[in-house]
Amino acid sequence: MQNPVQIAFHGIDKSDAVESRILEKVAKLEQYFDRITTCRVTVEQHHRSRSALTHKDEPFHVSIFLGVPGEDLVVKRDPKDPHALKDHQDVNIAVRDAFDTMERRLREYVRRRYRDPRHLAQPDAQPDDGTNP
Repeated sequence: MQNPVQIAFHGIDKSDAVESRILEKVAKLEQYFDRITTCRVTVEQHHRSRSALTHKDEPFHVSIFLGVPGEDLVVKRDPKDPHALKDHQDVNIAVRDAFDTMERRLREYVRRRYRDPRHLAQPDAQPDDGTNP
């Protein structure tokens, strides 16, 4: 990767364990495609009230921005349906789900990019100077 991974925590305390898990997941993405230029990961927990009792029940939201040649891949695990995030009350599950989605998008990007004939290696063309039969 050309730039170091940027990891930000919003609404929660920074966790070395979560940060190391994210770095492991990014390293796995680099195994699929080694030309990743940038990666930014944001882990946040929204809160609707100031009560510490209800803050613990809020799901974690994980956003991943991956810069690759010619495109930016984005995963934002923040659906409006609260039932879709019920398992995301555990930060590890939220990180896992977000990186699983990013892995699928990165694989699709690689598949599209290298199936596109514009990106395939072109055979050397012989110049037509009229001397060849």
